[in-house]
Parts: sequence; structure tokens; C-alpha cells
Amino acid sequence: MAEIYLSATAKIPASTTNLGPGFDVLGIGLSLYSQVILEEKASETKIICLGKDSEKIPITPDNIAYQAVMKIFDHFDYHPPGIQLTINNGIPAIRGLGGSGTAILGGLLTANLICHKRLGTESLSNSEILSFATEFEGHPDNVAASLFGGVVVSAMEHSNKDRLPSIKSIKLLPPSDLRLIIAIPDFTLPTQKARNILPNSVNFSDAVFNIGRSSLLVAALATGNLDLLATAMQDQLHQPYRAKLIPGFNEVIEAAMSAGALSVALSGAGPTMIAYARSSSNTNEISEKMAYAFKNNGLSSQTQILCVDTNGAEVGSPSIKSSR
Repeated sequence: MAEIYLSATAKIPASTTNLGPGFDVLGIGLSLYSQVILEEKASETKIICLGKDSEKIPITPDNIAYQAVMKIFDHFDYHPPGIQLTINNGIPAIRGLGGSGTAILGGLLTANLICHKRLGTESLSNSEILSFATEFEGHPDNVAASLFGGVVVSAMEHSNKDRLPSIKSIKLLPPSDLRLIIAIPDFTLPTQKARNILPNSVNFSDAVFNIGRSSLLVAALATGNLDLLATAMQDQLHQPYRAKLIPGFNEVIEAAMSAGALSVALSGAGPTMIAYARSSSNTNEISEKMAYAFKNNGLSSQTQILCVDTNGAEVGSPSIKSSR
């Protein structure tokens, strides 16, 4: 009798987070994607990584997408004899664009769909998927933006050893003419290193400063008042410290603004820097000037002009293969 094997595919957008003042709570989905394919196999497990920076992604059980798959399989008490996990990576690794978050979501979403079809169980909701993903990441901003798309505001209610974190999130759709120009310098910056440089406490006045800016930023994006971004994206909590890790930080900001950008910020923990502009702006000039500023500081870089992804993660219905 033929054995039936299922497979599922997920396409997940990259994300940029913090957006200046919204440390660990604000994120935007980007039109830059990775794909995760999960297939049941008769025996053995294989992890395949293809695409951008694939040599930096482990193909061992340390792979974060594989760990996410196993988390869902354990949750549903499903133990297939073997799987093949293929990651087609389109997102530069360790650059502040949410690559680990897309891998986590890809593993969670494909495993969730296969368990639903294989076992007949009720699928985990997006809210539950977000909680699992946040447990891996430690903060919801990247995974929420990649899961839902658009601009996402997230708050974590609780997180302890006995319970999954509970995340409250709201998705907003920014103006359709918003463009995001990313400049990716040719070095990696692990998130932990970028977090370690931050102080253990901040001044009360700096906290108030960021509350005001992040509130204004959400309102500006929700109402389409993009002229407020220059003020709304100012930050006192993390970028002044992380700037020390990125040669040319201030020069890149000045170059982009002089070319017509509305605002510039670190993407996540960096080192990628991201300029915000209207589609009617000279986005190519902004891109070129950002790259030139990095070059003047001894760094080559890659630039791309992106849109906001408003769809979020997409999961394909599982295909069925048989063996005889």
C-alpha cells in the first residue's frame, strides 16, 4: 500500500523594527521574502539552505526553523519518521531585517498546517503562532510584522517559564506611497552584541521623549501624515548607543536626508539603515547617497528600494506525495 507524504510551503516577508523610538514594539513588513518548505519523509531528516547568506545558516538541529518545526510537532505529539526542511533565503542574515523571525515563522506555520492535515487537529491561530514565535525571539516586533504585514504595534502581557507570552497587537496600513530604502553595510551585527551595548537604565526624560515620539509615529503612519516622520522617528533609548557600532551612522542619515528622505533609522539592531520616503521622491538618489556615505567610511554596501508588505506570511496548502 502506498505511503502518503505531506508537504507545506510558507512565504514570509522580512521586517524592519523599532522605527527609531518604538524599541521592541513597532515593526513593518517589507517586500523582501524567504520561503520555507517542509516535507514528510519515510526516514531520516535533512535540512537544506539555499539563497542569500546560506553558508551562514546551520543545517544541523541548531537551525532555528527546524527547532520551530519540532516545537509544533511536540505540541501536537506528532513524530514523523523523517522530514526535509528547505529554506530558500532571500533576506541578508544578521543584518537587522528579521531573518531569524522569518525562519521561525516558516517552521511554525508549515508544521502547523501539516499537523492539521495529518492529524485532523484544529490549527493554531495566528495569535497562538505569534506567541510561539515570540517565545523563540524574546520580543514580538519582528515576528508580528512578518506574520501580519503592514505596520504592527505589539505589547507583551506576560512571559514566564510556565506560560507562552501573551501578545496584543494591532495592524495598521500606512500610505501606499511609502517607500523604504535599505542600505546594508558589508558586516554583520549580532542582536545580542547590539543589546549588550545598551545601558541597564535610562533617564526619565529620555523615556518620556521616546513615548512622545513613538505615539506620534503611530499616529502619523495611521493618518498618512508622513511629513511628521522626521520628528516622530527621533530616538534617545537605543540608537545613540548602537551608532558607535556602525561606521558612518550619522553620515548616512545626513546623506539620505539631503537627498529627500523623510527620515532615517536603524533597521532593528542594525547594521542595516533604512530611509523612509514617498514614491514621488528620488529614491534612487537617496539609495546612491546612502551607499556613498558608507563607502566614505570604508564600507561597501548593498541598497534596495522596498515597499511595505501588507499581506504578511502566506502558507500554501499541503501537497500530497505517495510512494509505492
